[in-house]
Amino acid sequence: MKPKRPTVLVLYALPNGNSTAQTMGKQMQERDDWHFDIQHIRAQTIFIRQEWNTVNLIVIYLENNYKSWPAWKQKHPDFRVRIPALVDSLKTVLGGKDAQVYLNGHSGGGSFIFGYLAGMQAIPSYIRRISFMDSNYGYDSSYYPVLRQWLQQNKSATLNVFAYNDSVALYNGKPVVSATGGTWYRSWMMVRHFSQDWSMDYQPGDSIHSVFSKKKKIQFYFKSNLNQGIYHTHQVEYNGFIHSILAGTPYDSKRYQYYGKRAYQEFIR
Repeated sequence: MKPKRPTVLVLYALPNGNSTAQTMGKQMQERDDWHFDIQHIRAQTIFIRQEWNTVNLIVIYLENNYKSWPAWKQKHPDFRVRIPALVDSLKTVLGGKDAQVYLNGHSGGGSFIFGYLAGMQAIPSYIRRISFMDSNYGYDSSYYPVLRQWLQQNKSATLNVFAYNDSVALYNGKPVVSATGGTWYRSWMMVRHFSQDWSMDYQPGDSIHSVFSKKKKIQFYFKSNLNQGIYHTHQVEYNGFIHSILAGTPYDSKRYQYYGKRAYQEFIR
């Protein structure tokens, strides 16, 4: 920690079924659980710190006893109070009054972010970035007003969303999600909503199709799925966490490529 540097506090809500140790990742040994090799948030954080070395970057892993934020919310009907209070407390205790807070999460971790939004009439200015990493299953139109207000009133606010075409994905020959229940459908719903208030630019690619607002204040990354595969964790593993933090900044796609080879491999311990 360098006292004169600004602090960026990333609250990373864990995916369903994963522990903090598994989410951090490790150098794999024989018989290690495969969950240790699918996110590598610790190694990706080291990469980010080397690139963006003008801030104090702190990553907090948010895990609960159920290893599922949707399950935790079902057990705690007062989550609309608890989750915002937790975010505010972590910011005050670990980041300080001037800290910037990034809300981030993969898979079921998106439920934590929606729990936060559900408890807020307005998102505070210290929330600078919200990232849904294949995690916006719970999105519906009720969340749009608070996101729109935040993005319109906070010049430093950034939203990015990552999804793959899970609407056609199969596991043992059966659909992974319903046609409208996955992140693909929910993300395009978000694009339609944001297109009402922002001009959105569609940029097709070989594998990743992007949708951006002006100056990349709003960013969507869509992974195509021609073979009906499952790419849920790949969106994190293939430099996804790095991109969720650096996309739209001067460090965007420098020395790494989203959905490319692991740029952080040397930092895995």
